[in-house]
Amino acid sequence: MKIKELTNYLERIAPLSYQESYDNAGLIVGNAEDEITKALISLDCTEAVVDEAIAKGCDIIISHHPIVFKGLKKFNNRNYVERTVIKAIKNNIALYAIHTNLDNVVGGVSSKIADKLGLEAQAILSPKSGLLKKLIVYVPRTDVEPVRQALFDAGAGHIGNYDQCSYNSAGYGTFRPLDGTTPTIGEVGSQERVEETRIEVAYPSHLERSIVVALLSAHPYEEVAYDIMTLENTSRHIGSGIIGNLQTPLSEKDFLAYLKEKLKLNVIRYTQFLGKEISRVAVCGGAGGFLLEHAKRSGADVYVTADYKYHEFFDAEGQIIVADIGHFESEQFTQELLFDIIRKKFANFAVLITETDTNPIKYYS
Repeated sequence: MKIKELTNYLERIAPLSYQESYDNAGLIVGNAEDEITKALISLDCTEAVVDEAIAKGCDIIISHHPIVFKGLKKFNNRNYVERTVIKAIKNNIALYAIHTNLDNVVGGVSSKIADKLGLEAQAILSPKSGLLKKLIVYVPRTDVEPVRQALFDAGAGHIGNYDQCSYNSAGYGTFRPLDGTTPTIGEVGSQERVEETRIEVAYPSHLERSIVVALLSAHPYEEVAYDIMTLENTSRHIGSGIIGNLQTPLSEKDFLAYLKEKLKLNVIRYTQFLGKEISRVAVCGGAGGFLLEHAKRSGADVYVTADYKYHEFFDAEGQIIVADIGHFESEQFTQELLFDIIRKKFANFAVLITETDTNPIKYYS
């Protein structure tokens, strides 16, 4: 299939518009129209991973972390980023990254950690707002059904586990066609009064272009009256981190042992015990220090994340246990997640998980 068939599917699950401003998710190397036959999945894209892709006949590498975060002005083989990109280009291997956009969706990176820990009643720890918009359009009563269906088909009206959601109210519109117009209803120079329905639908902002195109194609009027507004509603399905409950509460020591076993950890750095059972658990893959206050407010007994600095551990302030499990370790199951996502949709497409250990941190014991 073509690269764009695969990436379009991934971006329906984790739209690029959900990535953080500093990120560089998406197709980094390659032409979306190129054909691919085999994909290699990795957490990081390194020279060794490209070598593995070459050896295994893979023509696209799908990594969680983008190999390029900042703009590259020169390609001189002077560092691993430039060498990796050059090697991929020379060997016609596409590079695609699905990073914070996959962090920010239910069923993404943090959800995978929560699933590994068997957390129940999972919810987004820090929901995002401002990602929803509302379209309001006025349609002659006789054309309501085809216009509304066109909006639904383009992705509007999908709220949580419901689709085809809309609000409809009756009224009438007035207009007078001027010279040069070819009105669907009425005559040039005469004011018209038409029974109309006001249709309101919500939609994720990244679908706006396709929704407006669908509206203009389906609407019978020469000039379509519609309004678009940004909603400040927080989304239950988009945001950072996951909060959930253990099926059975554990002592603090037993929870750390459970955490180490379930996530296959070498070491856990943690703050002092507080002398209470662990029942409610917050998790965030990667560097999650920015969510500590959210974890506290959510009533979590422990916050599992990575990349804590020495002084940041003091921020727990005896209110919560912070468990730093390591960046690679917190995101290692993202490879498994991506494998399952792709195989579920493209059962006959060859997908491999890398055998290369890309964790730059080693432990001496």
